[in-house]
Amino acid sequence: MNLHEYQAKALLAEYGIALPRSELIDDVAQCAQAWQRLGGGECVAKAQVHAGGRGKAGGVRRCRSLADLEQAARELLGQRLVTHQNAPDGQPVQRLLVEQSLPVARELYLSLTVDRAAERVVLIASAAGGVEIEQVAARTPEAVLRETVHPVTGLMDYQGRNLAYALGLSGEAVAAFVRLGKALYRLFVERDLGLLEINPLVLTEDGRLMPLDCKMVVDDNALWRQPALAAQQDLAQLDPKEAEAHRHGVNYIALDGDIGCMVNGAGLAMATMDLIQRAGGRPANFLDVGGSATAASVAEAFRIILADPKVRSVLINIFGGIVRCDLIAEGIIQAVREVGVRVPVVVRLEGTHAEQGRQMLAESGLAIIPAADLTEAARRAVEEARR
Repeated sequence: MNLHEYQAKALLAEYGIALPRSELIDDVAQCAQAWQRLGGGECVAKAQVHAGGRGKAGGVRRCRSLADLEQAARELLGQRLVTHQNAPDGQPVQRLLVEQSLPVARELYLSLTVDRAAERVVLIASAAGGVEIEQVAARTPEAVLRETVHPVTGLMDYQGRNLAYALGLSGEAVAAFVRLGKALYRLFVERDLGLLEINPLVLTEDGRLMPLDCKMVVDDNALWRQPALAAQQDLAQLDPKEAEAHRHGVNYIALDGDIGCMVNGAGLAMATMDLIQRAGGRPANFLDVGGSATAASVAEAFRIILADPKVRSVLINIFGGIVRCDLIAEGIIQAVREVGVRVPVVVRLEGTHAEQGRQMLAESGLAIIPAADLTEAARRAVEEARR
């Protein structure tokens, strides 16, 4: 689950991390008060969307006067900001974070994430802040510095100093970097994050280290023990179909193909999408109904797939383990009758009560195309979409 920048920075403040002074606004009428509270000097207005590349897309505006700030608010609030990460439709801008400008001497990069291979949290830093770290890693991998954290000891002071010296910091900035790294690691672990990225982390002309931008991603699987963070989720930033799926407990991600997919299990869903691609087609979505699917949730998932106007055929691939195939069949029949499906539906059922499920579909009187195996199902779904 993504957090907005202003939400991420509120968490940073809770852990004692110094930040630039800022004000959050959602209306042009609030500009004057925000300007005054920030001292009436130069500031930066930043559109709050769940996407990177805001600056290049015009979502970050330097404002040298109140008139500049009001113009930025008029042009951004209520609009959709399109960046290279959320094209072509963009995401709605409902709030601006107005932040004081700082005299910047250097821009650095700092992040924490999980190294799956090492089974450890890793602290990553680079002197090339303010640019996309993927470009730095591709062109100059030696510029990306790493410290792997042992879960028993946590981030050690010497690890912070190693990175600080490698970044060219000196004096009080080294101690400040060590304190910052330890606070960020504690936040990362205690709040069940999957990613914490500060880009840029700036060294001001008077020697202070401050995060100018911050991105946080919370592990969805841990939201049950992070209710305060779960309550901050902004569903308006999601594709409408994804938001609807979230409300019904269905794992759905919209893609740009034309073959709708409904599968139980993330691994099987990925394999299904691979076979569609191999057969020459393109999946329109990732949809995992999970192991506790019911007829009602399957019907709802079917409606979400069909809400995509690009869908030209639907492939349903269910392996009945925990979830029974006859319940899936009941949901398919219910959805087809209620929604009025106008595209071909290919179904492959295997596992628990698969025979009963196939019989229910055959006796339903509906135009549902059975498939004996997954390869055949993918090929048939692609053929039907082309027609």
